Amino acid sequence: MKNTETVYLALGTNLEKRSTNLVKACSELKKFVTISRISHIYETPPWGVTDQPLFLNQVLEVTTDLSPQELLTAVKDIEVKMGRVPAEKYGPRLIDIDILIYGCHEVSSPNLTIPHPRMAERAFVLVPLDELAPDLVPPGQAQLSVHEMLQAVSSAGIVVYRERHG
Repeated sequence: MKNTETVYLALGTNLEKRSTNLVKACSELKKFVTISRISHIYETPPWGVTDQPLFLNQVLEVTTDLSPQELLTAVKDIEVKMGRVPAEKYGPRLIDIDILIYGCHEVSSPNLTIPHPRMAERAFVLVPLDELAPDLVPPGQAQLSVHEMLQAVSSAGIVVYRERHG
């Protein structure tokens, strides 16, 4: 029997119907993970390439018996299925699903690094992750908790998203 691991996934989108993209991604993820908790959706300024639409970001706490590589393959398949095409690094995207933390494991391979290597510098990831697991200390992260990492970056411009109607 395979072990089940607690995993944190970051979802981001800034193209088309952003909130629908997040719902669709969650629906696809449910085919191979169990979603335990979901953060609020946050509207966030773009990071890296700033001349693009605002993002919606959220973090999911899930359990899975997939290995890190199997999970990576599954999330990349979802991105392609939803219509994501390779584009500018840090540029606009229909959906982005990143593996932030996979249990207490550290992974370093050519196509996957866990914990996510830029997590500690990205408030758009840390704000929703802090909502779910403020005291979590990611493996190999200098013994800083998620909340302590968040205190070290600016979260300016990040707000809880409220769907606009009409």
